[in-house]
Amino acid sequence: MRIQLLCATVLMCAGAAFGSDTKSETENAEAPAMVENDNQIATFGGGCFWCVEAIFQLMDGVQSVVSGYEGGAVEDPSYQQVCSGSSGHAEVVQVNYDPSGVSFGALLDAFFSTHDPTTLNRQGGDRGTQYRSVIFYHTEGQKAAAEAKIRDLDASGAFGDPVVTEISPTTTFYPAEKYHQDYYDQNSEERYCQLVVRPKVEKFKKQLGKEQ
Repeated sequence: MRIQLLCATVLMCAGAAFGSDTKSETENAEAPAMVENDNQIATFGGGCFWCVEAIFQLMDGVQSVVSGYEGGAVEDPSYQQVCSGSSGHAEVVQVNYDPSGVSFGALLDAFFSTHDPTTLNRQGGDRGTQYRSVIFYHTEGQKAAAEAKIRDLDASGAFGDPVVTEISPTTTFYPAEKYHQDYYDQNSEERYCQLVVRPKVEKFKKQLGKEQ
């Protein structure tokens, strides 16, 4: 269970993992450069942002990952507001990546392989709109790639149930409080990290061929 001192809600950030070796039209829908040094930004929400952050930090070509909140109506929300579901925000991560080292299509593959995108407003025991599966796109290219990926997944029956991931234009991203950043790296011995985050990280390392 998630640390109760941070939020009274009982959390369980378990997801269904899926891997695919097949290429799709998402590989051809790369978005143009949009930040300095030809890096790009992508924003994903897949339940608990501690889990999602730890996954993207493993990928070559990813320059930084920031946990935060997006998609709600409250300005500069606190973790408590987001965790309660009252602000309307989702827990997300903003990924700054070098497209010469990793494609947006590869980020999509990682995103969909490390959470369950078929459960509306829920990941495992985490329930509420704050835990929704969501992609906030920054360009029309990202939107097209995300839509194509979902069509591919549904057509292949990869998850058995339809993908319900929200695809929305990016709004205001609010970085989460400092103690949420690099959470798994800083708190890997905590019970929640051991029981929930670590298994997802180890499984994804195997997908990347980085297991020790």
